[in-house]
Amino acid sequence: MIESLPLISILILFITSFIMPLIKNKGIIKALSLISLIVVFFLSFIVFDFVNNNGAYIYNVGHFGGPIGIEFYVGNIEVLLATVFSFVAVMIGWFSVYSIDKDIKESRMSFYYLLVNILIASLLGLLYTNDIFNAFVFVEIGTIASCGIIVVKDKKENIKATLKYLIMSSLGSGLLLMAIAFMYSITGQLNLTYMHETLMKVYTNYPDAILIALGLFTIGLGVKSAMFPLHSWLPDAHSSAPTTSSAILSSLVLKGYVYLLIKIFYRVFGLEIINEFPVLRIVMILGGAGMVLGSILAIFQKELKRVIAYSSVAQMGYIFFGIGIGTQLGFTIAIYHMIGHAVTKSALFLLSGAVIHNSGYKNIEDLKGIGKEMPVALFLFLMAALSMVGIPVLPGFISKWYLALASIESGNLLLILIIVASSLLNAVYYLPIVINGFFGEENLKDKVYKSKAMELKTILPVIMLIIAMVYVGIASKGIISLIEIGLS
Repeated sequence: MIESLPLISILILFITSFIMPLIKNKGIIKALSLISLIVVFFLSFIVFDFVNNNGAYIYNVGHFGGPIGIEFYVGNIEVLLATVFSFVAVMIGWFSVYSIDKDIKESRMSFYYLLVNILIASLLGLLYTNDIFNAFVFVEIGTIASCGIIVVKDKKENIKATLKYLIMSSLGSGLLLMAIAFMYSITGQLNLTYMHETLMKVYTNYPDAILIALGLFTIGLGVKSAMFPLHSWLPDAHSSAPTTSSAILSSLVLKGYVYLLIKIFYRVFGLEIINEFPVLRIVMILGGAGMVLGSILAIFQKELKRVIAYSSVAQMGYIFFGIGIGTQLGFTIAIYHMIGHAVTKSALFLLSGAVIHNSGYKNIEDLKGIGKEMPVALFLFLMAALSMVGIPVLPGFISKWYLALASIESGNLLLILIIVASSLLNAVYYLPIVINGFFGEENLKDKVYKSKAMELKTILPVIMLIIAMVYVGIASKGIISLIEIGLS
């Protein structure tokens, strides 16, 4: 029974999503979505405990196993990410219960939560599936749902951002499908395990085709996961979307696509094959460029949400940087950073949305002194920002520390300079927001203490995310150990 819980989790989200349009009461719709996400979180935790005690397993979806049937591969990394994703989704869903009315019309409420449930289900499918074409189907479901939760706000900038995202994402999907076709022509398989086994026997016969497939996979999924310089859709989409949509897109959706890329690199090709081609070197260069240039672009933004959106470009750069190093430690820290960034960036977007709604200001310049009016919110923002900057104990520091170790292991000490430069740039655009919010007589003049403070019921899910962020930092050794077991 426990082995089937990953499939049951996905089915729960799909089934409840299609019930929502039949319900007219927005309170019931919100409750149904939140309860379904909570159930999926607990099911994911049960599977997490089961895999930790019994090891990874293959679950056949239907009567046939691989290579004919569709399989779920349920390993340490999959259950860890599924538990984190579902936890973050619960916290965002909880926050949306009290905030979504400020962003979208009541008539679109059922449509919005339908899309949210479908999107989370598609991400879980991406994590678990062991079939490359099945993964493509989940990618397309996720893309459509992502477009929906951006455009649901129904404003000019949302429609423009959605069209940009849809066009870019369709290009990425086309390249991904072409890559799958190349791999099928070489291996005759769609199952990831069997593709790898066949590839190990024949890859020397098809070097050009494999290089093309690697390039197509990298660009196709790079577009969807905002790899620099393929990120141009992200700032508009994330900054104009409803607050909870921004949080889902940045903290979860990007991670689902990049984990699929990791699975393809590590489990289909393997380090032995992939290190014979220049693809990882290019990924590392683009990751390093994203780390630095994403932060530089964030410095020049005037709107709070756009700063955080460009910060996502920089943070995704860390993940691609780790992948590009091309060692097991590099892949391990890339996945660890996905976890730390998921809980941190979701909190940052929720807090920024709350600050904008409560104050009425979007621009950073207008938010001076907001720390007096919203002290708890800005303190939580500071905690998340410190992780982004790389303060010890917090997950941002752990990621950077191990990326530096992976750089040393790879024999390229110059990479450490990129990590240090990116950390300093993170401080340049995050810390002034907090300093101007808390300090300065001119900033605090005429501000009324706690006059715009968030209600406890609204801020509690953000507090939970910050606690989770601190835990991810403190428990980093255990989490990294689980990831290493999953990659071994």
